[in-house]
Amino acid sequence: MKPQSNSILGNPWIQLALGVACMAAVANMQYGWTLFVAPIDAKYHWGRSAIQVAFTIFVLIETWLVPVEGYLVDRFGPRVVVLGGAILIALAWVLNSFASSLPMLYVAAAIGGIGTGSVYGTCVGNALKWFPGRRGLAAGVTAAGFGAGAALTVLPISTMIHSSGYEHAFFHFGILQGLIVFVMACGLRVAPSKLLATPARANQSARSFTPLQVLRKPVFWVLYLMFVLVASGGLMMAASIGPIAKDLKIESVPVDLLGLVMPAAIFAITLDRVFDGVGRPFFGWVSDQIGRENTMAIAFAIGAVALFTLGRAGSDPVVFVVGSALYFGVFGEIYSLFPATQGDTFGGKYAAANAGMLYTAKGTAALLVPIAAATAASMGWHVVFVIATTFNVLAAALALFVFKPLRLRHFAAVRAELERQSTGHSAAARGLGQQAPGSPLARGSTT
Repeated sequence: MKPQSNSILGNPWIQLALGVACMAAVANMQYGWTLFVAPIDAKYHWGRSAIQVAFTIFVLIETWLVPVEGYLVDRFGPRVVVLGGAILIALAWVLNSFASSLPMLYVAAAIGGIGTGSVYGTCVGNALKWFPGRRGLAAGVTAAGFGAGAALTVLPISTMIHSSGYEHAFFHFGILQGLIVFVMACGLRVAPSKLLATPARANQSARSFTPLQVLRKPVFWVLYLMFVLVASGGLMMAASIGPIAKDLKIESVPVDLLGLVMPAAIFAITLDRVFDGVGRPFFGWVSDQIGRENTMAIAFAIGAVALFTLGRAGSDPVVFVVGSALYFGVFGEIYSLFPATQGDTFGGKYAAANAGMLYTAKGTAALLVPIAAATAASMGWHVVFVIATTFNVLAAALALFVFKPLRLRHFAAVRAELERQSTGHSAAARGLGQQAPGSPLARGSTT
């Protein structure tokens, strides 16, 4: 794999823009799903829990294969991986449009997961490599495409579902999204090696760790646990915001806010995507200024307040719309802070593969989505919100009191190891220098 940085396409900002466009085009694969759950259930009566299994399969496949896709990116470059992803995401939604059984729906979800993971993992990993000094901002801007990309299409998809049927929406938007990603992928390039060799800062590792080395580091597993705790609430909300509004009997209640009037559910989904998209680069930038762990603790705490408020007063349409927007505004930062944090902690050379391993935490969290739906059916959404609030509080505490000191010790250990290696090399060089050309040792004599 050789750097392909000649021409205007070798500009880091051009590469960032292409990545954002790809991410925006696949955003509906996850965030648009909630619009289809009720129509599918209305037609086939499979039950929400059974239909949401497709969402879980999608997220599991999307995340758990990203390490493999990250390896392929590190080995062959981003273009070929994203081109393959473009074909798969189009195929997935076309299959959804014809799915007349749960197994077929699940197969389409798996295909969509592979395609979306190929795009997501590649674009985030590529951003980390092109912007070694501003990983928080770069990962945040890239992830913003995925967070906010669905905002512009929520209303068109909803309108098409009601006018022409959900099958029609699946088919046409699937083809459109795949085509956009395919075109954008043609411009993706490999980051030049000089960027990967950029001197490390005080809060960055001065060496790169392979994926197997990363898996042996406790600091990785604490980061992984925090990701699972926070992602579980966000995935539950993303998959169920429509059903939650319906169960709270506010789905179609008009909300007048910001000079706009829309049904509560549609308003919430649209505003969620906007706040999610804005929050990712914002918190990524903030973390570049005040530190990853401090930013995590602030965002997780705000998320806990938003979830608690939704659990207590979410049946009010305005509270529902504003509360969910606030929550997604601070939830989406995990997709900028966590990749940036792993890039800082474990280096840039294997950034795509390592970010992919961490991203599997999202798949682990997705296992809780059907459980959340079942819990809500038996005990109500209030209980689900209480659990999600507790998870956020726990993650905030871990960020400050466990992860932060653990990462400081990790950096200290890396510096100490490099100093020992440097001292050893210097001593060896001095030893060779002291061997004069005519000395017995230099001649190999034993006398």
